[in-house]
Amino acid sequence: MRGRRRRINEHSCHSEPGAKPGEEPAFRFPRSARFLIVSLLILAFSAALSAQAPQDLLTTGRVDQAVQALEQQIHTAPTAEAYNLLCRARFELGAWDAGIPACEKAASLAPDNSLYHLWLGRIYGEKADHAGFFSAAGLAKKVRAEFERAVELAPNGWEARTDLAEFYLEAPGIVGGGKDKARAQAALLAPLNPAMSHWVIARLAEKNKDNAAAEREYRAAIDASNGGARAWVNLAGFYRHTSRLDDMVQALRTVESSPLDRPAALVDGAGMLLRTERDYPLATRLVRRYIALPNMVEEAPVFKAHVLLGELLEKQGDRQAAAEEYRAALALAHTYRQAQEGLKRVTR
Repeated sequence: MRGRRRRINEHSCHSEPGAKPGEEPAFRFPRSARFLIVSLLILAFSAALSAQAPQDLLTTGRVDQAVQALEQQIHTAPTAEAYNLLCRARFELGAWDAGIPACEKAASLAPDNSLYHLWLGRIYGEKADHAGFFSAAGLAKKVRAEFERAVELAPNGWEARTDLAEFYLEAPGIVGGGKDKARAQAALLAPLNPAMSHWVIARLAEKNKDNAAAEREYRAAIDASNGGARAWVNLAGFYRHTSRLDDMVQALRTVESSPLDRPAALVDGAGMLLRTERDYPLATRLVRRYIALPNMVEEAPVFKAHVLLGELLEKQGDRQAAAEEYRAALALAHTYRQAQEGLKRVTR
């Protein structure tokens, strides 16, 4: 059990299994040999961890190990995949400037790979969100170009189409956005992922300030996904935007018993409750459930989940438990600023 060690009887070190009291065993490993065996076992365990694929390290949120492994791989045998994964590791850390060159390199080495263009568009988009107006406008054009290229290379990929539709929804016409373009993508999404098609149409209705139509579409997405957690969290987000916070909480309570079609929905729901200062116990249950899952996802890095849990525990007055969560996050991503700041807050 974590944090607990069984005490060994003081006399047990003086006899070996099978020896009678007072008798010396016929043979005993020298203490130095025992130490060597334990050391070799530890080294073997460490080697097994370091031998894990970088993709697996990213999925389980061990971003420090992933970056180290990928940088070593790129130094010895660079591949487009390694550059793409390094970009995604930087993306998880919010290090857009450090990640963009790796994503660009992946797309240049494998120009016909839809996924690499999709990730390049995503990291350009994050950089644009944190840039000044003129820089953001130039980056937005790059986002559009990369998303359109990703869709062109894999027309049946619903994730790329969804990202492209969202770009068209949010971007002004001067950089290539447009509601008609988003609606066209929703129609093309319908046979690929009906729930996400309804989501795009719901977002369009919100943009047109038709909240009744938007709610119908969010609920249609729930039906199309057989009650999946992703669609319930999207409905909760709509309620948040329209200041229906009691309805938001109720929708997020439904997530606890919904099919978990998207594990990251648990983290998104918990974050929504934290930001609106509602039902911290529910938020805590959601994020703890995610951390305990055997199938974590890159979309919701577990070190960020630990930080979110730390913030929730802070809000509930448990500074010691919050500190443990921030330390758990830093053990996976030692440069993650939010974890560093959180730990300072609760230990000063």
